[in-house]
Amino acid sequence: MNILQTTFSVLSAAILFSCGHAKRESAIPMEDTIPVTLLSLEQNSSEQMIEATGVFTTDDETVLGFKNGGVIQQIYVKEGDAIRKGQRLASVQATEIDSKAGQASVALEKAERDFRRAERLYKDSVATLEQMQNARSAWELARRDVDAVRYNQDQLHIISPVSGFVLAKLANQGQVVGPGTPVLQVNGAGSHGWKLKVGVSDSQWSKINKGDRAEIETDALSGQTLSAVVSKKSEAMDPNSGTFTIYLDIEDAKSAKLAAGVFGKSKIITTKTEKSGAESGWQLPYEALVNADGSEAYVFVTRDGKTATKQAIKLGTIGQHTVHVESGLENIQGVIVAGSPYLTEGSAIRVVK
Repeated sequence: MNILQTTFSVLSAAILFSCGHAKRESAIPMEDTIPVTLLSLEQNSSEQMIEATGVFTTDDETVLGFKNGGVIQQIYVKEGDAIRKGQRLASVQATEIDSKAGQASVALEKAERDFRRAERLYKDSVATLEQMQNARSAWELARRDVDAVRYNQDQLHIISPVSGFVLAKLANQGQVVGPGTPVLQVNGAGSHGWKLKVGVSDSQWSKINKGDRAEIETDALSGQTLSAVVSKKSEAMDPNSGTFTIYLDIEDAKSAKLAAGVFGKSKIITTKTEKSGAESGWQLPYEALVNADGSEAYVFVTRDGKTATKQAIKLGTIGQHTVHVESGLENIQGVIVAGSPYLTEGSAIRVVK
């Protein structure tokens, strides 16, 4: 019994030792390389693409109203109607202004009679020179009043200043409006070219120059790309949107069937100037970023193609699919754009295509 017990104990100890040794060996991980995709860096030294959205308009888009307030008698057009320059678009009731015109005419007649009487009396040495001059001044003032009232009578109608289209009808017949209250919005699309009005940030505004080229796409012209050029930059921020306005002139817009308010997407290609110098930077996809916070972020780079290194970068403008990196990638040959979530500082990597 003692021999059997001793043999069993020895075998059990050997089995436990081998199992424990196997477990310890399996617990030690086998170091392996992480497959990654590498993006070769090309520094942008001459141009950069800025994406911006906006709506189509014309440079002579105008909001029209009456010079004098009153009750709208009739509006002769509807939204979308084609109009011609000099066409009557709306009228206000003339009762009040006609009454003022009658009063001014009566006052002019009286002032003229007083002046003629004072003139005769002065010649007869009955009235003084001052009395005659005062009567003349009153007559002149009455004449000016009549001219002003007649001018206001001519402003009872809204006359189209351009040939184009009615964009919006902002008031209705019978409505009481004050002087200058918007009644109709029109543009001159019938004789002028289209523009895309886009909003950009202050940093983007500083990089865009007049004459920069742009490409525009819109769902209204599916499959077509419109060529454009930057024609004007706003000198103040739009308080409603908080952005700066850029106007893009559409080239060959006569062949494009557009309408005011149609949404468009633009890609503006900015160019460097001698004054501002070359702007250096890199374009990276969002997938390459790790731990981004505001304008600060990190990416994984490699200098030897075998190990990963975490690199701090400074972000610039943000596009639809890419982000502009202003600094932090100097003397870096490649940035890891796939496989970053599995990496740590010093991880072994294997570049795949």
